[in-house]
Amino acid sequence: MTRGTTNINRLRRVDRWMATDASVLTALGEVNAPLVVDLGYGARPDTTVEMAQRLRAVAPDLEMVGLEIDPERVVEPRDGVRFGLGGFELAGLRPQLIRAFNVLRQYDEDEVWPAWRRLMDRLGPNGVIVEGTCDELGRRCTWVLLDADGPRSLTLSWAPAYTSRPSEVAERLPKALIHRNVPGEPVHELLVAADRCWDVAAPHAAFGPRARWRETLRLLSEAGVPVEPVRRRSVDNVLTVPWSVVAPTE
Repeated sequence: MTRGTTNINRLRRVDRWMATDASVLTALGEVNAPLVVDLGYGARPDTTVEMAQRLRAVAPDLEMVGLEIDPERVVEPRDGVRFGLGGFELAGLRPQLIRAFNVLRQYDEDEVWPAWRRLMDRLGPNGVIVEGTCDELGRRCTWVLLDADGPRSLTLSWAPAYTSRPSEVAERLPKALIHRNVPGEPVHELLVAADRCWDVAAPHAAFGPRARWRETLRLLSEAGVPVEPVRRRSVDNVLTVPWSVVAPTE
């Protein structure tokens, strides 16, 4: 069981990303009244309610369920969201979208894939999982997007005002990667490349940290990193790459 830290607005960055990501939107559009599960919402249901509010801007008819393994954390329905008891078995539900944030950080690395597999086996048609972690205030976040076949991408997202270099986000890497931030591992190479391009983009700092980050993304792409294009202007610095770019070595 997790500590249950659930500061209001802590997961705003991943919520904003999900509301614009093509795979998430496809999953939500696959069926009428798509079921969305927030697994392990913690001591308070605030972040689950916030997730429902943000996603209903793009899927007004979605059904939102928050699940917790601790029966004392299960609360009465509120704001169009219901809550129940459940873990990786998802209480028998088959959702189109699962968010599992700050759930696996207390697990061992070799337990990640079995946990992923249990969630993947419960997905609805073209469903996806967003599994990740963040700091206590949600200023630095990372997550993996998975479908029924496995991980598809890694995203790093942070508040420019509170992070001076991309590699500072490494302390919040998902459990599958956090112990792989060492020389010779792909995720380490990505962070080194991001820092290098960030340094080269320093002249753009005169226009603000977001302008500097946009130039950093351009330089990364120019260097051969398959960066996913940013679909809209964002208050966040966001880096999304295919999982193949960061997949751990054997």
